[in-house]
Amino acid sequence: MTKMAGKQMVIEAFKKEGVDVVFGFPGGAIIDVYDTLEKDGTIKHVLVRHEQGAAHAADGYARATGKVGVCIATSGPGATNTVTGIATAYADSIPMVVITGQVPTGLIGNDAFQEVDIVGITRPCTKHNYLVKDVKDLPRILKEAFYIARSGRPGPVLIDLPKDVQNSVGEFDYPDKIRLRSYNPTVEPNNKQIERAFRLIERSKQPIIYAGGGVIIANAHKELRKLAESIYAPVTMTLMGLGGFPGTHEQSLGMLGMHGTYCANMAMANTDLIIAVGARFDDRVTGKIEAFAPNAKIIHIDIDPTSIQKNVKVDVPIVGDCRKALKKLIKAVEEEGRPPEIWKEHYIPWWDQIRAWAERHPLSYKDEPGVIKPQYVIEKLYELTKGKAIITTEVGQNQMWTAQFYKFDEPRTLLTSGGLGTMGYGFPAAIGAQMGCPDKIVVDVAGDGSIQMCIQEMATAMEQKLPVKIVILNNQFLGMVRQWQELFYDRVYAATEFSVTPDFVRLAEAYGAKGFSATKPEEVEDVLKKGLESEGVAIMEFAIAREEGVFPMVPAGKATTEMLLV
Repeated sequence: MTKMAGKQMVIEAFKKEGVDVVFGFPGGAIIDVYDTLEKDGTIKHVLVRHEQGAAHAADGYARATGKVGVCIATSGPGATNTVTGIATAYADSIPMVVITGQVPTGLIGNDAFQEVDIVGITRPCTKHNYLVKDVKDLPRILKEAFYIARSGRPGPVLIDLPKDVQNSVGEFDYPDKIRLRSYNPTVEPNNKQIERAFRLIERSKQPIIYAGGGVIIANAHKELRKLAESIYAPVTMTLMGLGGFPGTHEQSLGMLGMHGTYCANMAMANTDLIIAVGARFDDRVTGKIEAFAPNAKIIHIDIDPTSIQKNVKVDVPIVGDCRKALKKLIKAVEEEGRPPEIWKEHYIPWWDQIRAWAERHPLSYKDEPGVIKPQYVIEKLYELTKGKAIITTEVGQNQMWTAQFYKFDEPRTLLTSGGLGTMGYGFPAAIGAQMGCPDKIVVDVAGDGSIQMCIQEMATAMEQKLPVKIVILNNQFLGMVRQWQELFYDRVYAATEFSVTPDFVRLAEAYGAKGFSATKPEEVEDVLKKGLESEGVAIMEFAIAREEGVFPMVPAGKATTEMLLV
């Protein structure tokens, strides 16, 4: 075993865990780790301009690649600046390891300069966290952190590392494997529960597959598609599940829930069997819980047992890895021997009804002469990228228009803050995604409000020479809040209208990037082409219809069948 300082152990652990890039911002309490990182020179460091950007970039990297994202910050305000990004990753089950500096152990609790109890602060929004008090524990803690972050239901893990521990010397005994007595995620689904689930599927006349982000996390998209095609069942996805099943597939009903498609919501309301895979029956999906899928039996597959039975009563709970569970269900279907054509024939009345709903109220919007509609911008973006880009979003109307009008056929191509709804997420997440996927087109779709929350990361993107593209749908409003005010608050636009907004073209140029803008519908395609074809960072701004809304919309407290339509 080799003796080394704690700061060296951190870097060696990164190497053993396959970390190739970290995002961070230095400070006095973490300077020793930075010194070692720089001198070692084998791991790429991306210097962000705000620690929130580091956390979101690590998150975006993790979502796009499937690896653990890593970020580093100093103590005190550096650590607290990461909290929003940590909470974002926690809400969406994203594997991340966060290293924060801390004041020397002898000063902890003495209100030392830049001291804060980051372990206490982040306890509710981390999967686990550590305060390292002895360097001999550090190798084990580092190994545990990566193991916990990526296993079971993934999530962020924080390690708070005091300055004296960074410089203390100990033996680097890095474990090959980790066994934690109190943490043993159930990976293998129970065979009897699989059999019970198949019997429900066999008896169903109006089934629907409801796919969430767990499908993508578990890399179960191929199995999901095979099951759906084997039994010819319709598939609807949550916001986090988009891309887990091809959006252009004939069996796709699109997104469901508050801003989901009419046919998806009506199908969920009238189904007799929900096959839920890696989803958690979030309030944005269920609407008024008492009215949700009143005639349905529910099969719920999830690796996190606490997500099952939390919001709705479940008839067949299946705890385990989504991919493994789907493989077993597929095997049960194959052993039963009924070919897809027979399943298809069995569900003809159900599909006739679904198609009638889809034809009655398809996703649509009304054109206005001389006015740019945001939905049109997203449609053109999809057309020009051929659906092959990684799309990140901010939060609000821009996020929902993207979910509705960009068809995601592949997993890990929509990166968005679903659970926490974090404005400012999209741009630094795009930086992380571009670092992890340098050969992909990465586009952040933003609103004029949310893009300003982390706009300082323009400097990061330029410094790293990343060709990240930004599409800004500018309505000079905090659009989603304004929409609620229009519908439910007598159009009293309290604190949602911007009287001052930047000239985004000149802002791009100030950072050395390219800037393009469109004010008329006929300019949209040209601006998108110029931005997408430019070599480096580009901002494409579109002056959209100021009071355009996102529809369908299920008002708060209403059933998902009580949709407001265009």
